[in-house]
Amino acid sequence: MTTPAVPVPGVAQFERFFREAASLDVDKDDLKRFVEFENRKIYDLLLLARAKAKANDRGAVEPVDLPIAKGLQECIHRFEALEDAADVEDLLAGLVRSRPPEAVLTEETEAQLPRVAGGIGVALAQTFRIIDSRLANPSTEHWERAFRVFDLLL
Repeated sequence: MTTPAVPVPGVAQFERFFREAASLDVDKDDLKRFVEFENRKIYDLLLLARAKAKANDRGAVEPVDLPIAKGLQECIHRFEALEDAADVEDLLAGLVRSRPPEAVLTEETEAQLPRVAGGIGVALAQTFRIIDSRLANPSTEHWERAFRVFDLLL
């Protein structure tokens, strides 16, 4: 007798998000990669934001300290326009928890992070399309290539 599969919270929203953002099919196995990626990139952004806040004699990271480039800002706007943005934002708020040591965030900055993570997710989905315009389901190699691109830029 087989044990029934236990549903992973948020998989359906995650799958819809990638379909809407870039017409990609992903599955629950990709969710772990995506969450690890999001945590690394948010950590990197907060590391730079913490340094900027410190250089400006502020003890807490303000939204203005986040290094949001034009392209990422556009992806955040695309994310906000997605049909399921609110559901995905809630999902990201619960999954993206990585913080650099001593990074104190204002409430406004903390509240903005799920939207930033959503924008990073849109950018990631579109990066898969740039890597291979005919791609339907990203493989491990596609994920690794996309991660290398982001490590160069964020």
